[in-house]
Amino acid sequence: MSSRIQQSLAFLNNLRKIPLDEQSVDCLYSSKSFKQELLKQIKNAQYRIYLTALYLEADEAGSDILMALYDAKKQNPALNIVVCIDYHRAQRGRIGEKESTATNATWYQEVEKAQGLGVKVIGIPVKRKELFGVQHLKGFIFDDQVLYSGASFNNIYLHQQERYRYDRYWLINNVKLADSMVSFLNKEILSSGAVALLNSEVITPMTELKSAHKKLTRNLKQASFDYEGERSSDCLAITPLCGFGARQNKLNKSIRKLLQSAQQQVVIFTPYFNLPTAISRDITALLKRGVKLTIVVGDKTANDFYIPESEPFRTIGALPYLYESNLKRFALKHQALLSTGQLQLNLWLDEGNSFHLKGIYVDQRFVMLTGHNLNPRAWRLDVENGLLIDDPKQQLKPLLDKELAQVLKNTKLITDSNQIQDVTEYPEKVKKLLVRLRRTKADKIIKGII
Repeated sequence: MSSRIQQSLAFLNNLRKIPLDEQSVDCLYSSKSFKQELLKQIKNAQYRIYLTALYLEADEAGSDILMALYDAKKQNPALNIVVCIDYHRAQRGRIGEKESTATNATWYQEVEKAQGLGVKVIGIPVKRKELFGVQHLKGFIFDDQVLYSGASFNNIYLHQQERYRYDRYWLINNVKLADSMVSFLNKEILSSGAVALLNSEVITPMTELKSAHKKLTRNLKQASFDYEGERSSDCLAITPLCGFGARQNKLNKSIRKLLQSAQQQVVIFTPYFNLPTAISRDITALLKRGVKLTIVVGDKTANDFYIPESEPFRTIGALPYLYESNLKRFALKHQALLSTGQLQLNLWLDEGNSFHLKGIYVDQRFVMLTGHNLNPRAWRLDVENGLLIDDPKQQLKPLLDKELAQVLKNTKLITDSNQIQDVTEYPEKVKKLLVRLRRTKADKIIKGII
């Protein structure tokens, strides 16, 4: 075993961990069951509900969730309900749509004005402008139960209509874990003075949050979860992690240590193929030492921003093609390993639905559940979190195997780089835009912020 592997394993073994009971962990396998579980947990919560996501959309599924929260508060006025979402995202429309005065935030205001029950919908401004970083923490706490997913709340994430956006959905019943996640939100963010109540009559503008916001961003770069844990490597356990910024980022560091510790096999889920340079280096290194690598990535048509050729083209629609061209170059570079099967690229595609899975599985022992996209934006700009499960006795293997089989069911195995489209085969408008971006080197800037 090389010294790099030993050092990486020592780092992972030395993380403070919360012991888990095998019976307290479960996995859901569909977006519909995720919505059902959310509604069940909201209805049954006794003393606290904390929901943390990128956004809560003003559509049918979003309304189902918000109104369920108000119903729960009506039934139990002492129930503490806090919804944490991105401050900027809540106050604009969807990318590519016409501007409107009606936003998610105006909807929250209308509902609270009509209900008047004090459900808190709180906007967190990670950066002064959304383009340069968002609130990307994930996790839903109901009393002592944690439901972890990278999903937000809208029709597609919750499979309200025909289409769905596929994610991971893990249930962990553990009071220490739930307490640590709630404590982190309250101590590091909600008490900072840099956040704004989005369903109050008047939303505090960013100009008035400026001073507190500077302090918040400074503190988040050094923030960590507070809990009693053990430094052990012989029992099922979990470590909550967070990260913000390129330096002193414990989540990023742990992700790298996972890859550097791998000896046999690694599975990576990512919706977009746009890896940070550090991750690319670690992947090259593990392939050189013979580790089997499986990457499951969304097909370009399963990307959030994909626009069918039958619809009018918008600039944002070039992104899926930009990511696919990254994948094409990666496949060309490692063609020999694709042929031997040491490297497996699996493209996920299911009839116009979209793919949003994130995470890493190493040597059938370490499992990273996260909303981290493994891209330069998440690496440097967004505030992220994750739950690192250490499973030395493979107690969760049946759940993980079932989850992986469910994911792979809708994938196509790439054994040759020629199976991935080339830029020359793209629609004319996309082709011209990508050529122009590369000529001006603007593609590198875009990859770093989107």
